Amino acid sequence: MTPTERQTKAPPADARAPCPQGRISESTTTRDGVEILDITNYVPFFLSSINNALSRGASNLYRERFGIGISEWRTVSMLAIEPGITAARICEVINLDKAAASRALATLDELGYLDSVSSEKDPRKRLWWLNEKGYELHAKIIRIALRREETLIEGADPDDLEAAIRVMRLMMKNVRKL
Repeated sequence: MTPTERQTKAPPADARAPCPQGRISESTTTRDGVEILDITNYVPFFLSSINNALSRGASNLYRERFGIGISEWRTVSMLAIEPGITAARICEVINLDKAAASRALATLDELGYLDSVSSEKDPRKRLWWLNEKGYELHAKIIRIALRREETLIEGADPDDLEAAIRVMRLMMKNVRKL
């Protein structure tokens, strides 16, 4: 269908979904008779755009200063939170895919930031933790990460920020249903 044909063909009457209950505004609009996303109101657009910008900026900064990217930092952070875990646990908590977690662990191990042992329950799995050098890296990067967070939320009303965090926690639960 050409753009001209699309302009003249109206969508079915039920094509435009009603605004979901609890929503302030709709996530779609119509242009030339076609329902399209209204990215000024579409939550996944904001989450994705903010995450992409944050990840890209952090990855560039961490690569420049420390020789690691955002996947490695997220892995380091997770190992500081929960030492002695498997790659699968890292994937589960921070929603990192298996290949990215494996690459991050391999990179961090090669750079000398990690120690590991085979799991007693399953010798095919390894338990990972930060060694002294890894904790030194963590201590440097966490300061930068927290400053970046402060800049990100600058000007946000504390009550609004608390509400936003509550909603994001709910979305984390709901994303499992998708």
